[in-house]
Amino acid sequence: MSDFRRNWITRPIHKWAKGALPGLSETEAEALNAGEVWWEADLFSGNPDYSKLHAVATPQMTDEEQAFLNGPCVEFCEMIDDWKINHQDADLPPEAWAFLREKKFFGMIIDEKYGGLGFSAFAHSEVVRFIATRSVAAAVTVMVPNSLGPGELLHQFGTDAQKDHWLPRLADGRELPAFGLTSPEAGSDASAMVDEGIVEMGEWQGERVLGIRLNWDKRYITLSPVCTVLGLAFKLRDPDDHLQMGEEIGITCALVPTDLPGVETGDRHIPASTMFMNGPTRGKDVFIPLDHIIGGKEYAGRGWMMLMSALAAGRGISLPSMGCAAIALSAHTTGAYARIRQQFGLPIGKFGGVQIRMARLAADAYVMDAARHLTCAGLDEGRALSVISAIMKAHATFRMREALNDAMDVHSGKAVIDGPSNYLMPLYRAVPIGITVEGANIVTRSLIIFGQGAIRAHPHILDEMQALEIKDTDESLTAFDRAFWAHVGHTMRTTWRSLVRAWSGARLSPAPKDAGAAAPIYRRLSRWAAAYAVVADLCFLTLGGELKRREMISIRMGDVLSEMYLLSAALKRWRDEGRKEEDLPLLDYAAARGFASIRIAMDEVLENLPARWAAAFGRMVTLPGGRARGPDDRLIARCAELIFDPSATRDRIVGRQHKGCARDGMAELNAAYDAVIALAPLMKKLREARHTPDSGVEAGVISEADRERIADMERKVSEVIAVDEFTPDELARYYAGFRDDRAERVAAQ
Repeated sequence: MSDFRRNWITRPIHKWAKGALPGLSETEAEALNAGEVWWEADLFSGNPDYSKLHAVATPQMTDEEQAFLNGPCVEFCEMIDDWKINHQDADLPPEAWAFLREKKFFGMIIDEKYGGLGFSAFAHSEVVRFIATRSVAAAVTVMVPNSLGPGELLHQFGTDAQKDHWLPRLADGRELPAFGLTSPEAGSDASAMVDEGIVEMGEWQGERVLGIRLNWDKRYITLSPVCTVLGLAFKLRDPDDHLQMGEEIGITCALVPTDLPGVETGDRHIPASTMFMNGPTRGKDVFIPLDHIIGGKEYAGRGWMMLMSALAAGRGISLPSMGCAAIALSAHTTGAYARIRQQFGLPIGKFGGVQIRMARLAADAYVMDAARHLTCAGLDEGRALSVISAIMKAHATFRMREALNDAMDVHSGKAVIDGPSNYLMPLYRAVPIGITVEGANIVTRSLIIFGQGAIRAHPHILDEMQALEIKDTDESLTAFDRAFWAHVGHTMRTTWRSLVRAWSGARLSPAPKDAGAAAPIYRRLSRWAAAYAVVADLCFLTLGGELKRREMISIRMGDVLSEMYLLSAALKRWRDEGRKEEDLPLLDYAAARGFASIRIAMDEVLENLPARWAAAFGRMVTLPGGRARGPDDRLIARCAELIFDPSATRDRIVGRQHKGCARDGMAELNAAYDAVIALAPLMKKLREARHTPDSGVEAGVISEADRERIADMERKVSEVIAVDEFTPDELARYYAGFRDDRAERVAAQ
């Protein structure tokens, strides 16, 4: 390092940056350190190395995991009735709860040495996805103990004694966990939490010991009404400095048995009429010993870091799995319904307006499941993917909402009328739950995806910020000089790349040599990755610390990063599945839609950048303007056809789902669809001969047996098109029974 550069160039920039770049609060530093970067860092570099993406192993289930999915998962789904759960009993049946405990559904993430199943992230995801196609309430019941909660926190941070005591009991269901984080005062802002623990002496099992006196008021806590052990987040204070850590120790996580004096559980919320166990919990002067702090007293005050680390795993599995289940079920049912339902003498799936919705459903099911597979692969490598998990949670649930809206539009009145045969309404009602929990999507999109991603995934920003945090001026300047000039070199390279790739229409962008028909998509992704890196640097340079408060810019930049990740996953899926030509329309649709969204978002970022010189420079280098074209009509029709008729591609799009039973409309839909497909050649024969089934028999065009098969098909179609009806007496008994039966069940428990 030359003295001239250090003293005459770097030093004034260092001084300016001290005031311009955002400082890291302790909470932010803990959140950043809780996760790690992966493929998003390559995208952020402006020059993604696709060999790294291709080297990620395709996730596979073990024989034991597959047997669990084929056996206990199917058996569990067969024993539940979603309509009764949500509209009559307000709970899973007792035999279902017993089965979940017996088969260790609550111990999927717990190691086998503690009596758990020790499943991979992918197997965990597959189980949740499958159950969610049968019942959201059941899926949530299974997912929560395996997501953010005592099990995950003990696995990562628990002492050996805590693991030995609690994990076997959680695995076999002797203990049922819940985790209390949200309170009336603190939703997304955990720092506003007023739930408190005071370090003091107290009575525990007949002895006087040092412990914590807790008071809390939590709400929206899943499994709280039935849990036996509560994982609790609270602010720990030590006025007498027993722990020699000062008075304000900070957010701490502890285990609280719910049978202790002062603990209140049992009351329930009704989350969007989806009757999984959810409710408030309160505690007044509840005393626990210090060894109930998860990880022991060494982890006192480190609760925020623990929560962020646990979320980095769980947020990438549970809700994305439910979202993918909803999208795939929407694609399956909408394609089937559009095939069997006729208007004006044609299946409605032949109408352009319906095909627009069908095509989006098909492509979204393909892309989001690709992203689920890729994310699970990263998690199974042992990575804490905080930014990618945030992308997956937000966009799987956003597209879940979009998919269900599309499916509802196509089904029309069939989906509006509620009843046991309505297979869309339970998922439709659950959309706000997915959007809101485990980090509300507005916050995730505004603050986390780009806010954390920009710092963690950028090659140099975090190094610069950490250099600025160093107290010693000379040491800070030395570290900053090294990081800053590395950043300058990076910016010059990305600017040149973006300029060349944008002005050549991506023709000079790199793509893998064996990309085949997907090569143009790889090139366009490389083009936009370079543009993204340039615009990100312009945001940092011109906004500095103000970028924290420019949430609308952060949202757009986060959306671009998310689209690039989803497209990367789709490209990898197409490659991993053998570059199937028949699936290529789905990839082309995803690319057309994704790149149009990227272009719009980048254009809007530059339009709203306060420094107009930077916006002008960014436009020259990245060329975000111009018309953003999505999929064309021919591509839309091709993608719609992929879920209209049966094929191997359709099977890959919809994946494995519970096929329904006598208690819901799914089995009826599947039976009608199979019958319509089987008799399609026969019906075509009649149409070409201009005969009805009756006149066709008379003319000898078809046989009597054929007419009976057609009549059976028409009966099955009519059963699907029909909607549920209730007499006034049935409704009166139903609502009265809901109240009376629930009271009896609570008393019995």
